[in-house]
Amino acid sequence: MEVQALEQRLRECPDDEAAWGAYGDRLRHRGDVRGELIRLEHRHAHARPADRDDLRHRIDLLVEEHRQRWDAELPPGVNVETRRHGFAVQVAVEWSEQAPALIEQALRGRLVTGLRIRAGAEAADADADYYGDEPDFDEYDMPLPPPPHEAGALAGIDLGGLAELSLAYFRFGDAGAEALAAAVSDGRIETLDLRHCGIGDAGVTALCASPAFRGVRRLRLQRNRLTAEGVRALAGFERLEELDLRYNPIGPAGARALVEAPFAGSLRRLFLYGHDVGDAGVRVLANAPQLPTALRSLWRSV
Repeated sequence: MEVQALEQRLRECPDDEAAWGAYGDRLRHRGDVRGELIRLEHRHAHARPADRDDLRHRIDLLVEEHRQRWDAELPPGVNVETRRHGFAVQVAVEWSEQAPALIEQALRGRLVTGLRIRAGAEAADADADYYGDEPDFDEYDMPLPPPPHEAGALAGIDLGGLAELSLAYFRFGDAGAEALAAAVSDGRIETLDLRHCGIGDAGVTALCASPAFRGVRRLRLQRNRLTAEGVRALAGFERLEELDLRYNPIGPAGARALVEAPFAGSLRRLFLYGHDVGDAGVRVLANAPQLPTALRSLWRSV
């Protein structure tokens, strides 16, 4: 396979060891030391315990010597969050006027499939003052502050090709969710983190209606503004395996919508609190035959 075809394969199937091995061979032929790193890390994964320390030492030295040069392949202002065989696979960008251009450049990285857009420092400080440090305040009754971000700016960024997208604490509201639905051009995203984004039922409905999000398996919606109506819209995420709905006032009707969703039987992890669904909602979840046995047992102990 040609190098470009191998890179596309690894973007789509990052655990394909045969593709990594072939890619490493091409890199070594080109004089790229990451080809040797791939070979060493493959050996380390399959080595005898007695040989692993020496291999790990060689790997660490190689990474320490070349990491700065590897990271220089990304534009300034783009930070590497996760690496694989020396390549940036997940990156982070702080929101600013320059962020859309930086994101477009970052996503041209050879193997970048994960993106985190961080709220700017000013917005983060405002949220910290707003939410405070007290654990027992009534989050449901507090009015949400106006979104500090330009929601429409997301629509102009092509986020297609990503497997993981985090906008946690990027408070853009329903308008931003609608813009996000327009910014993703395919259905490769499997992990979507939208905690503390100020999204309500309309925003979730827009995301669920987009075919680009049909492949989402892990969805985090902690501390937004969803009600039972928004939970009913979640039925569009047919492949969900993990769902975080904590601090959303979904009530008993939301609990019923959850157990009636097409993904109910495939849920492995469900994050909710009793006060999110009320006593009647707890009983619904504890006695729902649609849910896996482990989840039902958990709710019976609430």
